[in-house]
Amino acid sequence: MLQGDRETVRRRRGWLFGLAALVAWYAVASAAPKSELLVSAAISLKEPLQEIGVRFEQRHPGVKVVFNWGASGALQQQIEQGAPVDVYISAASQQMDDLKVKGLILPETRHTLTVNVVVLIIPAVSRSHLVSFKDLTKPEVKLIAIGNPQTVPAGEYARAILTSLDLWDSLQPKLIFTGNVRQALAYVARGEVEAALVYATDAQSAGAAVQVVAIAPEGSSPLARYPIAVMKPSLQPALARAFVDLALSEAGQRILKAHGFLLPPKTPTH
Repeated sequence: MLQGDRETVRRRRGWLFGLAALVAWYAVASAAPKSELLVSAAISLKEPLQEIGVRFEQRHPGVKVVFNWGASGALQQQIEQGAPVDVYISAASQQMDDLKVKGLILPETRHTLTVNVVVLIIPAVSRSHLVSFKDLTKPEVKLIAIGNPQTVPAGEYARAILTSLDLWDSLQPKLIFTGNVRQALAYVARGEVEAALVYATDAQSAGAAVQVVAIAPEGSSPLARYPIAVMKPSLQPALARAFVDLALSEAGQRILKAHGFLLPPKTPTH
């Protein structure tokens, strides 16, 4: 073999060895476990938070954001029972207030992430011809879905609205309590109930499957505020704070706004 050919072979072997080493390194790096950031959040935030989670992972390649969706009250109970949560986002202030009293949040990290409103919806194809909350008393309206007021903030708001309109007592036989607001939405989308009270953003997420009949009258219920905070027991508070910062940032707020959420008030919630 000529000297030039030997040099070519040597270089080629060196290149192949380097390539093999690179492939092996990549395989090991890909298999390495990622750090997980656990975010427990009200299910009504599912779509925008998933987008925020993707953006967070892009900024922190070694981190996987894992979401735990549910009713705010149920998530609160999980945290109180020791669930390893890094960030918590509820759909009402009460749940966060309770966790603060028990010393389970870092108070300085608490802020109002966003705001929502409650609306009355009916199936896309409906024979009830509802145009207002008062129409819920019509005999053709047999079933109305709302979140369980004991554990679901949307249900608390629904009860406040119906009470302010003097409808709560008369509608009791028609009410179906759901485990979270998305269940109430699903009942309407499938035509299993005549109406439901859900967040405006839930109605938007359902697209053409539901119709919005009315918005909660001003003063009938407080605005649905979503507080966010880092949990005190978190083992990775720096990452958790970074997630909160991203959600509150201009980029995070643009994502929330695109899904129908409203900007939070200027003053922080503590």
